[in-house]
Amino acid sequence: MLRRTFTISLLALMASSPAFADAISDAMAEVQKYAGQKTTWDGPTAGPAAAEGKSIVVLAGDLKNGGILGVTKGVQEAADRIGWTINVLDGAGSIQGRAAAFGQALALNPDGIIINGFDAVEQQAALEQVKAAGIPIVSWHAGPVIGPDAASGIFANVSTDAMEVSAAAAKWAFADAGGKPGVVIFTDSTYAIAIAKADKIKETIEALGGTVLEYVDTPIADTSTRMPSLTTALLQKYGASWTHALAINDIYFDFMGPALAAAGIAGDGAPKAVAAGDGSESAYQRIRTAQYQAVTVAEPLNLQGWQLIDELNRAIQGAEWSGYTSPLHVVTADNISFDGGDNNLFDPGNGYRDEYARIWGK
Repeated sequence: MLRRTFTISLLALMASSPAFADAISDAMAEVQKYAGQKTTWDGPTAGPAAAEGKSIVVLAGDLKNGGILGVTKGVQEAADRIGWTINVLDGAGSIQGRAAAFGQALALNPDGIIINGFDAVEQQAALEQVKAAGIPIVSWHAGPVIGPDAASGIFANVSTDAMEVSAAAAKWAFADAGGKPGVVIFTDSTYAIAIAKADKIKETIEALGGTVLEYVDTPIADTSTRMPSLTTALLQKYGASWTHALAINDIYFDFMGPALAAAGIAGDGAPKAVAAGDGSESAYQRIRTAQYQAVTVAEPLNLQGWQLIDELNRAIQGAEWSGYTSPLHVVTADNISFDGGDNNLFDPGNGYRDEYARIWGK
């Protein structure tokens, strides 16, 4: 009955204000572009054959982060196919841990390094040492720019278009709120890409006429301890005016649910959680069961792991980067069953494994 009442009210509002109705329908149309199945390969079809017998180090920012873990699994899967050895070092969510991992990586003298899920600027001194040693580097989410980053010595930074991800999340919230969202945005200023994404969310919500209630800068590494009390405080501060929680990735919502439940809010109630990035296993589970997350704008984490191996193979052999930007996917309860959703991840059914293997001659 509540859903029927909301629908009738929204239709009445739209009928009384055609321009307002157009803004809502236009926002949802933009979102729907990213909600369909991905069945066609749009990535590279040519490149160098596999370099043989390479040893690679993966520097993971924090393997507790579902996005970083998903990419790492993809890297391992692709490495097995191309025939390379992988050594994964976990930065464990701290600057000191990532610095120590870099030191270990240099001591191993690998044929290539993959930076997985932390800001390249943070470890600039270590990157200078890697460049001096002539070791090729590729990265996932090491900065806001996709592709080569000459300043940091990164051959290619792999990502979806972070600004499209952020805009899609914001537009879904705007449309879902009937054009009147009250939004709290969660980000982490430790990472340049996180700030860029959060700023894009804020810009999009405000340009559409929604309200940003608060812009919360809280460290990703501290979400388990900070999010429960933050959630309670924000509920007390904003009450029913807080319609949507938007975060730069899913990990913020790993720890929000218990505080919402304690406040008597149903799993599908407001504030609705919308993540602008990753598409972690836990996020898929929450969306499927309608338990304190409505949307994740997922990245193809496993595919991106394969792309990292392909880009590193190009770097090792002196080729150009592939130029590929991987697709994003707006995941909701309505479309969660396809493109890998049954396995709790966005894994496009576009044949990417066979396409990369064909390029490598494997």
